[in-house]
Amino acid sequence: MSKKIILGFTGLIASGKGTAAKYLVEKHSAVSFRFSTILRDLLDRLYMPQSRDNMVNISKVLREEFGQDLLSKVMIKDIEQADANIVVIDGMRRPADIQDLKDLPGLKVVAIEVDAKTRHARLNKRSENPDDQTKTWEQFLKDHEKETEITIPDLMKQADVTVDNNGSLEDFYKQLDKLVK
Repeated sequence: MSKKIILGFTGLIASGKGTAAKYLVEKHSAVSFRFSTILRDLLDRLYMPQSRDNMVNISKVLREEFGQDLLSKVMIKDIEQADANIVVIDGMRRPADIQDLKDLPGLKVVAIEVDAKTRHARLNKRSENPDDQTKTWEQFLKDHEKETEITIPDLMKQADVTVDNNGSLEDFYKQLDKLVK
């Protein structure tokens, strides 16, 4: 694999991981991979809704049956086949995600920090999952207790870089541009 810049984003729900990935794809010709894409593809094939609960459940079953590092191994294969100088990994959530990926040359784990109220407001404005726009504050907080979310704060502490996404989109983009340089 040739020398690539690999940015692995971690952060709590609606912290801006997807926004960061989209920006880097558009502005810096990056290629982006998401752990959730694998799960969404499977749910589509099974004709099941792409709800957060369904993704949590299918992820749990797959990892229990085939190993906690299953999705990170898929991600490594995708990255190796990518024909881009900048690769974005959107949604690192578990220690196993970093364990295998940390050996990739050029990987920087990037934590995106945003206060909870801002994240909830942003979640309600998007439509990534069917219930995003109607999610109450209580439901939002309950989502943070799910198996896929509880390890994120510890992962964020292991990050090489932390980006603050509490400000404007322009400020966020400036920090991302600085990362690429």
